[in-house]
Amino acid sequence: MTARARVRAPELIGKGGWLNTGDRQYTLADLRGRIVILDFWTFCCVNCLHVLDELRELEEKHRDTVVIIGVHSPKFVHEAEHQAVVDAVERYEVHHPVLDDPELATWKQYAVRAWPTLVVVDPEGYVVAQHAGEGHAHAIEKLVEELESEHAAKGTLRRGDGPYVAPEPVATHLRFPGKALALPDGGFLVSDTTRHRLVELDADGETVRGHFGAGERGFADGGREEARFSEPQGLAVLPDGRIAVADTVNHAIRALDLATGVTTTLAGTGRQWWQGSATSGPAEEVDLSSPWDIAWFGDRLWIAMAGVHQLWTYDPGQGTVRVAAGTTNEGLVDGPGDQAWFAQPSGLAAAGDRLWVADSETSSLRWVDLEGAVHTAVGTGLFDFGHRDGPAEQALLQHPLGVTALPDGSVAVSDTYNHALRRYDPESGEVTTLATDLREPSDAVLVDGDLVVVESARHRLTRLRLPEEAVRVADQAHRTQRAATEVAAGTLRLDVVFQAPAGQKLDTRYGPSTRLLVSSTPPELLAEGSGPGTDLSRDLVLAEGVTEGVLHVSAMAASCDDDPANEYPACHVHQQDWGVPVSVTAGGVSRLPLVLAGMDEQG
Repeated sequence: MTARARVRAPELIGKGGWLNTGDRQYTLADLRGRIVILDFWTFCCVNCLHVLDELRELEEKHRDTVVIIGVHSPKFVHEAEHQAVVDAVERYEVHHPVLDDPELATWKQYAVRAWPTLVVVDPEGYVVAQHAGEGHAHAIEKLVEELESEHAAKGTLRRGDGPYVAPEPVATHLRFPGKALALPDGGFLVSDTTRHRLVELDADGETVRGHFGAGERGFADGGREEARFSEPQGLAVLPDGRIAVADTVNHAIRALDLATGVTTTLAGTGRQWWQGSATSGPAEEVDLSSPWDIAWFGDRLWIAMAGVHQLWTYDPGQGTVRVAAGTTNEGLVDGPGDQAWFAQPSGLAAAGDRLWVADSETSSLRWVDLEGAVHTAVGTGLFDFGHRDGPAEQALLQHPLGVTALPDGSVAVSDTYNHALRRYDPESGEVTTLATDLREPSDAVLVDGDLVVVESARHRLTRLRLPEEAVRVADQAHRTQRAATEVAAGTLRLDVVFQAPAGQKLDTRYGPSTRLLVSSTPPELLAEGSGPGTDLSRDLVLAEGVTEGVLHVSAMAASCDDDPANEYPACHVHQQDWGVPVSVTAGGVSRLPLVLAGMDEQG
């Protein structure tokens, strides 16, 4: 049996209480005898949503021994609202208990530094593994099997039903709709995201004409009842009249023929893109990653590839896809497409010579010109957000998911976490508020001079007249509430901790199997140590005179099954991006450990 460090798991504390438990409040003692997997997540984070999907099979296979607990740890102010967490748990079909921790109490107790992070607690209440990022489901399943065997032999494993209690279903025509498209006859097509289908509505935005898709999660082409989607989002009309669909959790672009009701697949394999995968080629042979919205611009279908912080394009004539902008690094950097950084682009709108982009995690409005260069209109970075009107360089948004081109050349922004509709005017450079008291607006379409807004968390379309004067709101500015890590001046040792899972080893057949990329905001924070490399440890030299900033760390490791008899062992990619706020102080630490997989033995 593998020897493991034994660290007593801290108690689970959350001011918001427990969800999906039938109102029962749990402690770790109540879960003794079960293998507990704590999933530290926040619902804005697409990587967290990927992990929810990675865990579904494990959750089903080991449901009599494993209890997954989602610990919701908010980034944005809106995510600290209890009802917003309740909505998100239903929206993303979270079928396990969730602890609502709006003040990050449990996050701090477990010294978590990134979303998502998974912590495994054994049946005796000890932490035995920690994993940050995506790609760990295989390793965790192997660990679960080992723990099942070990604790069954010791008599410390307790089997049986878990604490999950499903909430009562609610009857509505739509359930957390994502995006909408105005149809030529005045009706609407809406992505009914949580019910995994598309719904066609009359011009009133309420009367249901019909639906496309079986209404169950899956990936299948076919007619109205045969086709299957998985949390579809964006919609766009193709030149041939078919409607392209961003089938987000299937990592695919589909096409719906409204006349026949038949859905086909245009791009994607159903598999999620990972570092090292192809970035161009035949559309149905290249993996995609959580396409969230789509728009026709410059003779191509542009794709907001939220899962890898990029924009891609699909060429229907050639039947190919390719990366158009973004490096996969998460942040806000303008410039030529191959140098720009995005952070979960989630909304697109074409208008003349610009493609507007709602870049959700940087709370920003961006745009791409005809040469493919990226510009920022509103927003400053990953950690600043709020509701502030005025000159664009001072205005603030909060996790916008949609953008809509208006007839006068301005754009409306679905400012999702502010529950508002905002307007940016390129001519004046001003940001104003068009409407408030919406509930998580995720998209809007222009119809006869009005805006029809997708109120995602109210499960409906809402028609608004464009006001002649903007709504006035009190200024609000926020920063992510994570406390900065206090570091000492001078040299800071960065250690990304990675231990290959049991039965695996680092894959070095074709060179180094690890990758580390370090940068900072502001760039002046680091005098030495930025840039790419293959060693997971590095000395960073902090510049004199810069007292605070954010370290951006991206790490990847590939491990393969360690079986000499198998010529083609299965390999697994583990990856995570960290944005670590730091403050340079006299009593700060000189070592920054970030756990990718395993336990920090020096901690």
